[in-house]
Formats: sequence, C-alpha cells, structure tokens
Amino acid sequence: MAEGRAHSALRVVLTDVDEGVVEAWRAAFADTPGIEIRRGSILDEDVDAWVTPTNSRGRMDGGVDAVIKRYLGAGIQLRVQRAIRDRFGGSLPVGSAVCVPSGATLPRYLISTPTMVQSSQNVSATLNVALACAAAFQAVHRQNRKTPDSIRSVALVGMGARTGRVPARACANLMWTGYTLFHDHWFEDDDELRATITAQLASIEQEPVEKRVRIMPPKGHSFRP
Repeated sequence: MAEGRAHSALRVVLTDVDEGVVEAWRAAFADTPGIEIRRGSILDEDVDAWVTPTNSRGRMDGGVDAVIKRYLGAGIQLRVQRAIRDRFGGSLPVGSAVCVPSGATLPRYLISTPTMVQSSQNVSATLNVALACAAAFQAVHRQNRKTPDSIRSVALVGMGARTGRVPARACANLMWTGYTLFHDHWFEDDDELRATITAQLASIEQEPVEKRVRIMPPKGHSFRP
C-alpha cells in the first residue's frame, strides 16, 4: 500500500568528508529547497537521526558504519542486528531499512539501510544507492507515523560513494531520487518500493551523467497534498 505525503517539514543535512561528493550534491540538489549541504563528519551533526549505509547483516565493520559504532558503542550494532532479525529474519534486503534507538541524546535514532549485501562490495553498476536512500526516508515516515514528529531532522552521508565505489555524481543523482520520493510518496511495503524504483530506473545507465529521475507512483495510487 502506498500513501501520499503526511509529514511535518523534515530538516535534511547531507554531509561527507569527500569534497567530490559534496560538490556533486550541490549540483544535483541545486534546485531543491530545504537541503543543507556541507563537508564534514556526520558525527558533528546534532539531528534526530543519522542514516548509515550498511550491509544486509548489519555488520558495522567498515566505512561510516564503523565510525558510528565507535562513537555510539558496540551496543548499537546489537540493536541494529536485533531489528534485522526480528523484522527480516536476519538479512536486510537492499531497499529496506531499520530504525533503532541510538542510546544517545542526539541522535536519538540510527537508521541502517544496506547499499550492499556484503561488506566492501562494489555497487557502482547497481541502483542500490537510490534503493537505500529511498528506504531510509521511508523509515522516517514509519517512525513518525508510530511516534509523531520523533524525527524532525536527519543527516546522511554519500551513500555507496566510498566503500561501494559509486561515482560521486551518480551517487548524488540517485540520492536526489530517493529524497524526492520521500516528499512525493509513502510506500508501506518495501517490495513495492523496490519494484517501482527498479522499473523506472532500469535504463538510467544510458542517460547522461547529469540526468536525474523523479520516481512516479504506481498506477492506481495518487499523491495527497
């Protein structure tokens, strides 16, 4: 089931230590209001939720995952993996996400979404960044539906840009797709989210590097203002 938007304004911070990713975001999100873009560590962002690109098992052993685990403590990996076990039987599909309490004052939540199945996998030839980013924002929808306005601000890094070896401009464009889908649509079902994105982005590798794709809702669903 998919629903139209029903959320308060969400403050979104895109932050990364890689200047190439930051510049690519500035190009991709140039006409998108309400986005804060800066170069730096996600650890410096005082927001309600951090989004971390992970692997399907929730092993926080590399990249941003490892940085966040060192900062929040080993218990965060246990909470992520428990959520993956409880909701997905132990393996989190690309295009899904879990949102767990961080154990800290800020951020209050950690959203884990896989850009890859295994650690250090090359996902440069996949749509995984769009799927992961969209799933992370859908997790915001779900958390706020459960506890209204519990996530009013969120920070994300360049998903798949480092460990997954996704080129910066492709990363930025695919993240733009995931973000705009958050504003336009709510997918209750992860399978429908994945199918919709995959169908509409299937031929994106033939498009110019600067081309962005806005996902349209499945037939039979309409946006609510």
